[in-house]
Amino acid sequence: MIYIYDWLLKPEIAGLSLKSIHRRGNELYKRLNIMKKSVVRTMLALSALFMILAGYLWLTFASPYGYHPRGELPAIDDNARYSVFVYGTLKQPWVRYLVMGRAGTGNPATLPGYQKEALNITPAPGAVTKGLVITVSGTELRALDRYERLGVRYERVELPLESGETVWVYQLMDPLVQELTDELAN
Repeated sequence: MIYIYDWLLKPEIAGLSLKSIHRRGNELYKRLNIMKKSVVRTMLALSALFMILAGYLWLTFASPYGYHPRGELPAIDDNARYSVFVYGTLKQPWVRYLVMGRAGTGNPATLPGYQKEALNITPAPGAVTKGLVITVSGTELRALDRYERLGVRYERVELPLESGETVWVYQLMDPLVQELTDELAN
């Protein structure tokens, strides 16, 4: 096997003249330059995608923009602890970490009389929805409210679990009820 330094130090070993070494060096330089450009373009594209993703996550989870709740929201005491039943994306620890700043621990629980339908739970006799109960502070509950778009998309209701414990649950708002409420308010 002939290495590039062999070509430079002892071109006669490879059976090459200095002119052919120069030509091969130029070809190698051109190939590396082309590779360098494609690597730079790829890195720029990945950086742009990362920035877009970071901006989306900030806008969704942390920004003060884009969330304007309607009407009166349930009061939150900063010194209290709240139990929240989660049944969708908030079951994932990484989502809770992005939303609240910590993943916390979720204890398995079941909500009787409700069934999960896509992003919502609806009353259904005999049905049971499996999920987790997380305990959060007032600040974390506000972060959850923002994530769930409380008063815009979801409402927070108190429901009893199968264990008898009463917890907060986010339930999709009925669009017709929201439209009627808006009409009556105007």
